[in-house]
Amino acid sequence: MIKFSFLHIYILIMASILTKLFGEDNNDASITIHLDLSAKNQRNETVHLKEISNSHDYLLVYFYPKADTPGCTAQACSLRDSYAELKEKNVKIFGVSSDNVGQLVAFSEKYQLPFDLLSDQNGEIAKAFSVSSLFGFYSRQAFLFEGQKLIWRDTSASTRKQADDVLKILNNK
Repeated sequence: MIKFSFLHIYILIMASILTKLFGEDNNDASITIHLDLSAKNQRNETVHLKEISNSHDYLLVYFYPKADTPGCTAQACSLRDSYAELKEKNVKIFGVSSDNVGQLVAFSEKYQLPFDLLSDQNGEIAKAFSVSSLFGFYSRQAFLFEGQKLIWRDTSASTRKQADDVLKILNNK
């Protein structure tokens, strides 16, 4: 089991608070994000986001600070618990963090996550999405694409209601 010090917890909480205070408009989908990006998933396979976006109606890319921490676990489990409904709407889900592949394997297996987690240790994906980082922990954000067009972003993504937020957007289309 991963042990966290008070400092780790404090950093995660402060990153969340700063994102909520200084984050941009949650529904502003006017920015352009190019999906010519790739990363290793929890099975150590290279995933190319552009290729995936071409084969699904929707692509959800969500960023989380650290695997197997309370908020990140709630966020991932929210998506896991609504996975059948999201899959029915042809949504492909990717969780992105700076964790290494080994940490992603443990997190995915422990919570039986049916979607890919991507290791972005070099920060390339976070930079392309303009996701901020504090001491290597990404801010919690979510991006929903229809094809390769960004249709929704949430710069202070919910933990327990992440799937509900995404389904609300999809059901209003």
